Formats: sequence, structure tokens, C-alpha cells
Amino acid sequence: MKKISILSLHLGYGGIEKSIVALANLLVEKYQVEIACTYKLYDEPVFLLDPRVKVIYLTKYKPNKKEIKNSFKKYRFIKLFKEVLKGIKILNARKKTMIKYISNTNSDIIIATRDIFDEWLGEYAKPNVLKIGWEHNHYHEDLKYADNITRCASNLDYLILVSKALRNFYRLKLNKTNCKCVYIPNILDSFPSKCAPLKEKRLVSVGRLSKEKGYMDLLGIYNILVKKHPDWTLDIVGDGVERTNLEEYIKLHNLSDKVTLHGFQNKEYIDKLLNKSSIYLMASYTESFGIVLIEAMSHGLPCIAFSSAEGARELIDSGRNGYLIKNRSVRAYIKKVEDLMNDIDARKKIGHESRKSVKKYNGEEVVKLWYKIIEKK
Repeated sequence: MKKISILSLHLGYGGIEKSIVALANLLVEKYQVEIACTYKLYDEPVFLLDPRVKVIYLTKYKPNKKEIKNSFKKYRFIKLFKEVLKGIKILNARKKTMIKYISNTNSDIIIATRDIFDEWLGEYAKPNVLKIGWEHNHYHEDLKYADNITRCASNLDYLILVSKALRNFYRLKLNKTNCKCVYIPNILDSFPSKCAPLKEKRLVSVGRLSKEKGYMDLLGIYNILVKKHPDWTLDIVGDGVERTNLEEYIKLHNLSDKVTLHGFQNKEYIDKLLNKSSIYLMASYTESFGIVLIEAMSHGLPCIAFSSAEGARELIDSGRNGYLIKNRSVRAYIKKVEDLMNDIDARKKIGHESRKSVKKYNGEEVVKLWYKIIEKK
């Protein structure tokens, strides 16, 4: 039986980590699977991991970025100095332990999930190992970032990209190397047996509460909508650095009885909420793929997103299985939400198409694409 190692920074909250767990759970049906993590953030992985998957934690440390930032903000310079020294020690341990693992593991295939891991994998893996990089992020017009990915992946056998656009982009960047660029989408790890009824007057959005996800914009849109449609509520699932700002906005605009911030929740909780909702709203400025988007679509929810979210452009055929709003036009966004609010038949028609269009992301289908790469070893 072939052995596969997946290199992970941690197994806490995050889209990359969710994808790692989903892939490991599928691959372990056919291969021996091991996840090598730099940091152990929690006692158990946040996302449900098949017990047959072995997890190895390479360091005893946790990142201390928050401590460094807080020390700087509070002008505690002695504390800041100590935390910076600790941070250097942590980064050195990250590099040393991961390189040691890559050099010594008896795995046949190694999958790296961060750019720095790509670089170390290409440099330190044994000659007979199949070396795969797995890039989840969009470069978002940041050519310096794209050049770094290209450099780090140049000694790999494969670079897996989660969108066709990224595959085409990096294929040109890596055309003078032996690294082959392959498109494999992220995994929809389960497909609901039934569509959401779309009858309740509930809007929903799921994601990390950070600036690039556009949740302040979404609250601004909802604050306009609710004045004409006071019986429609908004649920936001997720956590992050923007939560305090969102809470302040909600309080300032007297939306506490209309908007619910659910915090981070598990898949079962999110699935139940999606099934009770009628329209899914995304306000991201950027989005590599949008796992939460395909999850919403799998429930048959009509979805609306700004076209600035690259991943949404790949998933939504505007007017057929959802709506893409150009130029981040708030007026156009509100118009489409209202159209769906006022017409349950339109919601059901769009939702039916959205559900149908994401069946190809089912885990059983996506893992076959991974098999094609792995079996070449």
C-alpha cells in the first residue's frame, strides 16, 4: 500500500485545513495517509478526521504573532523583544523539523500545502518521492506572490491548482520547469439529500470575519434592505478579527434583533442553518475557490456574489445558477437580492440549477482526479 504524507501548518480553523482533512478522509480508503503538522493548536483537529489517518505534530510551539502585535500596540518593548526572539525560535523550529520530516519519511508521495513547504519539499525530498504542491490561494494580481509560488514549486513534479484560471496562469509561469500544473477543485465532502425549502425569510453568509471577505459591506447592504423588508433576517457564521467591528455596526444601527453572529460552528450546525435559509450572500473582495459557496449551492440556495471574488466567477453562471454583481455595485446587488426576496419561484429555479451545477465537486468525483496523479508514481 502506498504511503502519502500531507504537510500542514496546523489542523485548526481554516479553508486549507478543511480541504486537507477532506482529502485525507478520501485517500485513506485506498492508501496509508499521514499528516505532518508544524503546530498543535488544539487537542484534536477542528474538522472531523478519519481515525485511520495518522497525525504527527513536529514542534511543541504555537505561533506567537498575536503576542508580538499586542506587545507593540501596548508599547511593552521588553515584552516585544522577548516575543520577537521567541518568534525567531519558533520559525527556526518550523523549518528544521519540517525539513527533517521531508528528508526522513518513507512516504511514496508527499503533498505540500504552503509555499514554504513546496520549496523545502522540492529541495529535500528523496529522489524517488512524488512531490506535489497544492496551492489554495489566488494571487489576486499580486505578481510578487505569484512569482514566489512559481519559485517554490519549480522543483516539484506537480502543482495542483483549485481553479482552471490559476492552472492556466501557473502553467505559463512554470513552462520552463518539469513541474506540471493540474486543475483539481476543492472537495464538497457531502451532498445533502434534499434541497432547502427556501420559504423562510432568512439570508445567510458563512466565512472568516476578515476584511477581504467584505462583511462590513454586507452589513451595509443588509441595513438598506431591512428598511424595506423588515421581516428578513441575516445569519453570519464564522469568526475572525473583524467581529468586534461588525458587532459595533450592528449595535449602532439597531440590528441586534435582525442580524445574528453565530461565531465558528461545525458542519452539522452550518448544514442545518443553510437548510433553513433562502438566499446565500457573499461579499468577498477576493476568493480563491469558495468552499462555503459550493456548500450553499449544494443545498439549493440561490447565491449572490461580487464578481471581484475570482472563485465565485468560476462557480456561478450569472442568471442561471446565481448572480455575479460587477464592479461591486451595491445598487445592483440589492436589486438582485430583492428580486429573489419577492419571488420564491425564482429562488427555486436558480437554487435547482445551483444544486445541479456543484454535483461534480462531490468527493467521490474529485478524488478520482487525485488518483490519476498518485497512480503515476
